[in-house]
Amino acid sequence: MNTTHLAEIERQPLSEFTEKAYLNYSMYVILDRALPNISDGMKPVQRRIIYAMSELSLRAGSKYKKSARTIGDVIGKYHPHGDSACYEAMVLMAQEFAYRYPLVDGQGNWGSADDPKSFAAMRYTEARMTPFAQVLLEELELGTVEWKPNFDGTLQEPVVFPARLPAVLLNGTMGIAVGMATDIPPHNIREVTDACIYLLENSKVVNADLMKFIKGPDYPTDAEIISSPEDLRTIYQTGNGSVRMRATFIEENGDIIINALPHQVSGAKVLEQIAAQMLAKKLPNVSDLRDESDHESPTRLVITPRSNRVDIETLMAHLFATTDLERSYRVNLNMIGLDGRPQVKNLLVILTEWLSFRLQTVRRRLEFRLEQVQTRLHILAGLLIAYLNIDEVIAIIRTEDEPKLVLMQRFSLSDKQAESILEIKLRHLAKLEEMKIRGEQDELSKERDHIEAILQSESKLKNLVKKELQEDKQRFGDARRSPIVARSEAKALREEEMLPVEAITVVLSRQGWIRSAKGHDVSGDTLSYRAGDEFALQVNGKSNLPIVVIDSEGKSYSLLPHVFPSARGQGEPLTKYLQPAAGAYFTALLSAEAQTNYVLASDFGYGFIVKMEDLYSKVRAGKAVLKLSEGAKVLVSAPIVDINKQYLAAMTNEGRLLLFPVADLPQLSRGKGNKIIQIPSVRASKREEFCAAIAVLNENNSLVVYSGKRSIKLTPKDLMNFRGERGQRGSLLARGFHHIDRCEVL
Repeated sequence: MNTTHLAEIERQPLSEFTEKAYLNYSMYVILDRALPNISDGMKPVQRRIIYAMSELSLRAGSKYKKSARTIGDVIGKYHPHGDSACYEAMVLMAQEFAYRYPLVDGQGNWGSADDPKSFAAMRYTEARMTPFAQVLLEELELGTVEWKPNFDGTLQEPVVFPARLPAVLLNGTMGIAVGMATDIPPHNIREVTDACIYLLENSKVVNADLMKFIKGPDYPTDAEIISSPEDLRTIYQTGNGSVRMRATFIEENGDIIINALPHQVSGAKVLEQIAAQMLAKKLPNVSDLRDESDHESPTRLVITPRSNRVDIETLMAHLFATTDLERSYRVNLNMIGLDGRPQVKNLLVILTEWLSFRLQTVRRRLEFRLEQVQTRLHILAGLLIAYLNIDEVIAIIRTEDEPKLVLMQRFSLSDKQAESILEIKLRHLAKLEEMKIRGEQDELSKERDHIEAILQSESKLKNLVKKELQEDKQRFGDARRSPIVARSEAKALREEEMLPVEAITVVLSRQGWIRSAKGHDVSGDTLSYRAGDEFALQVNGKSNLPIVVIDSEGKSYSLLPHVFPSARGQGEPLTKYLQPAAGAYFTALLSAEAQTNYVLASDFGYGFIVKMEDLYSKVRAGKAVLKLSEGAKVLVSAPIVDINKQYLAAMTNEGRLLLFPVADLPQLSRGKGNKIIQIPSVRASKREEFCAAIAVLNENNSLVVYSGKRSIKLTPKDLMNFRGERGQRGSLLARGFHHIDRCEVL
């Protein structure tokens, strides 16, 4: 390279130089590293590993050799890259749980399904090719493919293998290039060969016809493919989509036995995911996990339900939705076509293009063989002339200085024929040799005529390819491993749906310590408390319903009660689970179905109806529900049973009582609400009157009002005297009840 040219390169703009350099790198990664070739379904590193093994005579049935020997030949002769990367590519082709039809037969530790990367170093393992690898190599030396120099030009290597089956679909592959990727799932040999044969026999074919044979991918696992027929059609029609796989399980003595996992899913990881839910108390209906996998049962994960009342199907649906027991696999049928360009292809294009390659390969094989036959017939014709004139031939050889030229002139022989005559060994001069030559001529003439007939007829060529496909199908075909099953979508259960339904009582102390007891016959004021603490609130509920806590700031919090400690102890601080504002304290405990209504009010006399589900909060800091004025306190009613038939009683501390239909209040999810009872507006610091209590009543309920140690019972007839409209001042109770503390519905 002259200095002028070097100077031009040095002056090249940086943007132009980097663009060209990046494009060259991109094309190298795409064509020579990441994407498979449609012809043999292999990436260059895989092809070079298999070719190096064939050169080392590591065919099926031969003795194993150290993997390090193979990798040494690969990186030294054909693939000058890292030995660890080459070895990992070799390991992948040997793992039965990774490849549907492995190409490498390994001896030693080649990894496990739980930990594919746990394989031993290449100096410890040994390998040879599997019988299936012959599908790729069987016709390599028969003039079927192009060859190219290796990286240093000292050796030749095949551009592609003359694969007898469409390996690009059989084992699949995945890879990431620059700006593109490939994710090709494995398929079943029988299905793919049947589709190829159908395509050879019919000229007008669409994807739907091929899908009668190829139902979907076939992974090296017995787990189910649960993708819908529409999703599978999309994959094969467009070359893009996704496949969903789900583990299979059986019930055995009350336990759940998972006996097949989705492709490349680790059983250990699945158990970790389930155990994490158990530790977080988000899977209360599972009591135990075990991994009983062994050589006879490679996958056997045991899940023990807490009781025989647990719905197995519901539990497994939750686990499918929340763990790797169900997994989605991206499909991107991107490969290098016969034109040398990467492209996402649909099923019809893939098989059509591969059959074109296969027909061309068989044609080249036949032409190569025809040339060999014709060459041999030509030589046999010369040998026959020699045997018919054996004495003269021997005389020429003994007497002439250049017998080859004399033979060629005397008997009109070609250079090859004369050379063959001169190479005849003395023991072959027997009389029977003439008969052998004529017999071989007859056989080769028949073979020549047969080959020429095939080469001259497209239909005969297709029939030959079809016959060979059927032979390979018989040799290597097996039953589908991954059944395609229609299943409903798995949905994760809400935490409360997984809990056993039991009656419980939740008790909260004055200092905010909470605990839970089974049953509704528990009285909080009979329990023991820490020194300086005492009973404050309790609520009866069910174990599968959230407990709602209301604090003095008008915020609501919700928790499932199974997280609370037993009432046999003194409980735990509620602040362990919640994060109220500084200075806030808890004023109410609620437990009811999500659609249950309550009246939520402030002692300023404002309130509204709120549904239980609107009080649920997903965050520790709670949810602002009731808007409070400065100095206001929170009031909560008992549950509303029938919003259209019940009444709300509101009492002020100065003895005023107002009764009106509870339906007159608005139904809100948050806010201040509407006026319940009229209270003179005085600044919070100086106010003397406030709403002391609220209660929800039926028409036949009585109301007991307490003022200190005194109480008065108001019958349904008495309560009629306090009926009015929402927001009115209300009527005074009897003398002596002008300092109301609380009320009770009878």
